[in-house]
Amino acid sequence: MATLNHTGMSTVFRLLGIPGLENQYLWISIPFVISYVVALLGNSLLVFIILTRRSLHDSMYLFLCMLSGADIVLATCIVPQALAIFWFHAGEISLDCCITQVFFLSSTFISESGILLVMAFDRYVAICYPLRYTAILTHALIGKMGVSIFLRSNGTIFPIIFLLKRLTFCKSNILPNTACKHIVLAHISCNDIRINIWYGFFVLMSTLVLDVMLIFVSYVLILHAVFQMPSQDTCHKALNTCGAHICVTILFYGPGIFSVLTQQFGGHVSPHIHVLLANVYILVPPMLNPIIYGIKTKQIQDQVVHVFFTKHT
Repeated sequence: MATLNHTGMSTVFRLLGIPGLENQYLWISIPFVISYVVALLGNSLLVFIILTRRSLHDSMYLFLCMLSGADIVLATCIVPQALAIFWFHAGEISLDCCITQVFFLSSTFISESGILLVMAFDRYVAICYPLRYTAILTHALIGKMGVSIFLRSNGTIFPIIFLLKRLTFCKSNILPNTACKHIVLAHISCNDIRINIWYGFFVLMSTLVLDVMLIFVSYVLILHAVFQMPSQDTCHKALNTCGAHICVTILFYGPGIFSVLTQQFGGHVSPHIHVLLANVYILVPPMLNPIIYGIKTKQIQDQVVHVFFTKHT
């Protein structure tokens, strides 16, 4: 087993994949491949349609374009590595590659959370201030929001690189997972990792938890405005514009919260269940997000039909 000391010796870890289910790897790889292909094709199509159709250059669709881009990165952070383990038992990964994976996986996850937050703000402005919608959410403001999301996600995760680099690994090089995770990596070190744990808690509270609270507040204000609308038809149309975002938000946070609760209170749960849940909450949203917006959003449906079924002369 390779160890890391302060002389610079490189460490090679071994990702096990899903412990206890090694004999089922071929079958398990099938949903991974399907979800990845659907995520790549669906989100790439959304990005292409939104960027090439001027009618979809409103804030709602530009934020959706950001979400689709983040979905592609998020799925790519997990699936190729997992398939290498399932098909070729190629689980070896260097410390630098492991930390790189931690950075991109964590920062992209936080970016998605930030995008969902600004999408909730977009729905709030659209319903509560419809006459000022385009005046408030200008392209300049949308660009600033995008940059802020990028800086927040990368800025909060960047210190984790140094928190992991300072550690000495002398216990084990086995990682019972399909991908490198910050705390999983920290737990197999020989150092005091309290600072890693507390910083991880700070990142969680200052990003994901804060985002959930602000999204909840946005929808409380939206519902308050909706229920004061004069006609039931207007009320229904307003709520319908939020349908896709509500579904995507629940899909993003729901499995993650369930996975965290299982890890905290499910001591009797088999390790492979924890790993499977961790993969589900990363793989399912990128696969289903474009499907949900394709079903719920007529403008996107029309453009997809135009791309695939309109004859070009």
